Order: sequence, then structure tokens, then C-alpha cells
Amino acid sequence: MKVILIGAGNLATNLGKALGRAGHAIVQVYSRTLQSAVALAEQLGCGATNDLHAVRNDADIYIISVKDSVLAEVVGQVCAGKGDKIFLHTAGSMPLGVFEGCAENYGVLYPMQTFSKSREVAFSEIPCFIEANNAETLAEIGQLARSVSDHVVTMSTEDRRYLHLAAVWTCNFTNHCYDIAARLLADHDIDFRYMLPLIDETARKVHTMTPRQAQTGPAVRYDANVIAAQMKLMEQNPLQQQLYEWLSKSIHQASEEGEGQPASNP
Repeated sequence: MKVILIGAGNLATNLGKALGRAGHAIVQVYSRTLQSAVALAEQLGCGATNDLHAVRNDADIYIISVKDSVLAEVVGQVCAGKGDKIFLHTAGSMPLGVFEGCAENYGVLYPMQTFSKSREVAFSEIPCFIEANNAETLAEIGQLARSVSDHVVTMSTEDRRYLHLAAVWTCNFTNHCYDIAARLLADHDIDFRYMLPLIDETARKVHTMTPRQAQTGPAVRYDANVIAAQMKLMEQNPLQQQLYEWLSKSIHQASEEGEGQPASNP
């Protein structure tokens, strides 16, 4: 298939490379900044533009991967004058209906993963969630998705909203906790790498246990002495204290609700 990428960010970069490896022809990259468009286009061997009016009309599929806040505006401009072409967006939290009134054939291709431009991922392992406004378009999107991923699932906008929310908890909030820990350690000249075996084992455990069964630490049993002492260590950062307190309460409440016996604390 001939593909045009609208966007040159982390997701577009990884998806574009995966599509290229799968034999699709990436014929153009658009980005708001020409430098970003050119950087990705050079990797994919295609043209680049920072002018939406200069986006070519001869692609089979247009993949729009931009910030949620500008998606509707970009959709209106990209779809104009391109007839029955297929238009996709890649956002986990945005509805299929953002294309209504702008395109005849449209859908969603949401690869659920954290992406960075500088880090290659095994795209075949990434679950891709698809949706479309008609059966024929869904089949085309499914074919495209299966060319890069071994895990393609049809999912409605409503369910995808909850999937994306769960992904934010699983990835973004968890990584922010890593960042808090890293800054706390750096303030005391302690190497964050000491955390890596703990991070890896925490992730491995949930391959064979539910997250609730895998939960350990002072909040499970609500060890008030430990919690108070650790709260005192953060007295210069009230926001971190509040996060710590509320997460501890949430963990304890979940443990009391029960789901099997919690793992023992190492």
C-alpha cells in the first residue's frame, strides 16, 4: 500500500519504519516543522513537507499521528479533496467520529506501546487496536495492521478509551514514579541503577500473577510507622507526600478487598 504519514513524532517514526520493513511504500511525511518531516523522510526514503496543502493525493492510506488537541483541525485539512482514500488516526483516546463529515472511509489504528524515536521496538509484538466506519475499510486497516503486528484486535471507541486510560496508569504514571525515585536518589548521590533489578522483577511477576497478588510493601498491611517515617522524608515536597499518602491508601484498600493472598514482602 502507498502510505502518507501526517506527523513525525515518536509513534509515527516507529510505525513508519515498521510499515517500510513490511513492504509498504511510504511516499511522503508531513510535520508542522520541516526539520522533523525531513528527518523521518530521510530514514524512510520519501518526500517531506510542512504544508498540509502540499500533501499528495495519490496515497492509498493517510495515517494521522498528531497531538489530540489538533487532530480535528488536521483531519479537516488532510481529508479535503481526496475522495474515497482511507484515513486513519493513531490516538488511543480520540473517537472514530472525528472523521465524520470529512472522509468517506476512515478508521483507527492504535498501536498500544510507549515509543521513542531513538529506540527500536519489536513491532510484531505490539497489540494494535483497529476500528472503522464500514466493513470494507476495516478489512483494509486489518490487512495493514497485520503486516506489522501479530496481535490485531477490533475494538470500539468506547472500549479503547478505557484501554488508553489503563495504559496511562500502567506506563506513564509508573514511569513518573521512576522519575520521582531517580530524583530522590540523585539528591543523595545514590545510583538509580540499583532500582533496575527491582523494576525488572516487578514487571516479570505480572506475567504469572495478577497485579494485586504481586503487590508488596508497607502499604499492603498499612504499616503506619514506616509510612509516617517515609512521609517525613518528603516534608520538603508536599505534592510527593500527597501522592505517597493516596497511593498507600489505595494499595491498602485494594489489599483488603482481596484477590488471593498478596505476595510476601522481600
